[in-house]
Amino acid sequence: MTTSTRGTAKVPAVLVLEDGRIFRGRAYGAVGETFGEAVFSTGMTGYQETLTDPSYHRQVVVMTAPHVGNTGVNDEDPESSRIWVSGYVVRDPARVSSNWRARRSLDEELAAQGVVGISGIDTRALTRHLRESGAMRVGIFSGNALPDEGTMLAEVRQAPEMKGADLSAEVATKETYVVPAIGTKKFTVAAIDLGIKGMTPHRMAERGIEVHVLPATATVEDVYAVAPDGVFFSNGPGDPATADHPVSVMQAVLERRTPLFGICFGNQILGRALGFGTYKLKYGHRGINQPVQDRTTGKVEVTAHNHGFAVDAPLDKVSETPYGRAEVSHVCLNDNVVEGLQLLDQPAFSVQYHPEAAAGPHDAAYLFDRFVSLMEAERA
Repeated sequence: MTTSTRGTAKVPAVLVLEDGRIFRGRAYGAVGETFGEAVFSTGMTGYQETLTDPSYHRQVVVMTAPHVGNTGVNDEDPESSRIWVSGYVVRDPARVSSNWRARRSLDEELAAQGVVGISGIDTRALTRHLRESGAMRVGIFSGNALPDEGTMLAEVRQAPEMKGADLSAEVATKETYVVPAIGTKKFTVAAIDLGIKGMTPHRMAERGIEVHVLPATATVEDVYAVAPDGVFFSNGPGDPATADHPVSVMQAVLERRTPLFGICFGNQILGRALGFGTYKLKYGHRGINQPVQDRTTGKVEVTAHNHGFAVDAPLDKVSETPYGRAEVSHVCLNDNVVEGLQLLDQPAFSVQYHPEAAAGPHDAAYLFDRFVSLMEAERA
């Protein structure tokens, strides 16, 4: 990625997809060039949480909501210490930020962090194209000396694909840190950081859990050195087929029958640990309005998603695994994609979406309580 941060209001920009489709607009954020996987997010709000979610590493996010940036950028809502998206695509950026918590505009924040974006294009047409053709590599180029179309397309096609990408160690913490329990400490949890969002350990801390956040490279010995009552595997970017180390650590946790909870990438890790395969979705689930049914209760939840891969597990039967019986606990009502797994003979479960609900909705917050219940039962 190459960038500069001069004024961008009238600077030309071009978005080039690997299949040759081109969109022309104006620079938004930093000026330069960037590459990644083109994906779209259907959230009407929560752009700050999306931008700072480590799971979006090496992805260029297209916002389906046409008007973005209304509330500016504040210092309270980021999910990590930086913006992780490779590029940002909006139709009609807000001219003025208007919110009592705003400290600067979204355009200024993107420019300050060197994130190349594009505005003024038909994001509806782009989204429909990605739905029909699938997520694909993309490049955004901006500046007054743009390359010719053939050169830009060649550069896009040379960029690495998401399939086969091993990215979690690139976004995870390098050193263990502790998020203390809020109020009385009830449990200790070892959380494997594969790209964890800041709200996740906070949700556990709210429930009296002291969370030890460990690097993606943590060993089984590292996990049990903190004497955990439970083990958590976080969300994160990349292809779960490459995550052999986290899978081996999870299998060791399952062998010890320690209460276990995984979300997003953690759900895919559990799927692999149990012997299921994973596969790449055509265009993935991203946004904060995805309907999911909890099959254990029949309840339908509106949920926050960010995943381009899924677990290949049977929806219609209980499966035998090396760790006991397992079943699909949650399913997406849009396309029947597996959205959760649970073991029936030991305390372990996972979901493919984001119950920490940053930026909302809060329908799935009960899953953290379910994790607490497993630890309570094990202690009893």
